[in-house]
Amino acid sequence: MSNRKITQIISAQEVTEGAGVSVFRSIGTRARRNLDPFVMLDQFSTDNPDDYIAGFPDHPHRGFNTFTYMIDGHMRHGDSMGNRGDLGPGGAQWMKAGSGVIHSEMPQQESGRMRGFQLWINLPADQKMTAPEYQDVPPEAIAEVKNEISRVRVVAGAFNGIRGPVTDPNTGFQFLDVTLSADNDFVHRLARNDSAFLYLFEGSASVGDTEVKEQQLAVLGEGEQVSVTADGNGARFLLVAGRVIGEPIVQYGPFVMNTREEIEQALADYRDGKLVQMRANMIVR
Repeated sequence: MSNRKITQIISAQEVTEGAGVSVFRSIGTRARRNLDPFVMLDQFSTDNPDDYIAGFPDHPHRGFNTFTYMIDGHMRHGDSMGNRGDLGPGGAQWMKAGSGVIHSEMPQQESGRMRGFQLWINLPADQKMTAPEYQDVPPEAIAEVKNEISRVRVVAGAFNGIRGPVTDPNTGFQFLDVTLSADNDFVHRLARNDSAFLYLFEGSASVGDTEVKEQQLAVLGEGEQVSVTADGNGARFLLVAGRVIGEPIVQYGPFVMNTREEIEQALADYRDGKLVQMRANMIVR
């Protein structure tokens, strides 16, 4: 069985989003504009409330999915059509922006640690203008597979026969949060042609003879499985994979479409107050 090798290492870059929130971006930078079907990955990680307290006030999205995974802290989601959702430690939210959503994500704490991730996943052309949807996932809905060397939170996809609560029929999205003890191995099978990456956020690890350090993303080449070895202090990382959509990706800020003309239409709709066309469905797992 062929092991995937690292084809690119991307060190996350600190950028400012929302009303002044510091995040660390890897996919969606000059180093890597996208990794079909993934359009952007941000990590937020700070103990300083000045880095997160302003939050993400009302802002638009169209043409893709957002996936938010909280590790520490508390955020509240709200949108212009009255949907509300809470994101606490260990919880997640899948939002299909589809034809258009205007929403906010605001911290519900004034001190303490805020840590988590937001990943943007593309939608195929025939899904970009469909009705928005939300899937809120409380932490107790996410199964953990533990043994003496590792803990795996199965958020999306499957591991050891356990399936995660988040699903995406377009990409077969997989999202594992893996904690691996020092000098031990983690092996997981992947569909050979799926795009896949590893994001290291605690400790360090190696894939083959290539080391991955904190706040680095490793793009994985083709193969049937990935094998990760934690270094002497252990490691915690995300393992993410999904089917390639294989369509043009044209992104302008919060809009991800297939053509420049569709981006211009999204901008016009937002300017004219026509971006939100259909009410989003809210699903709680």
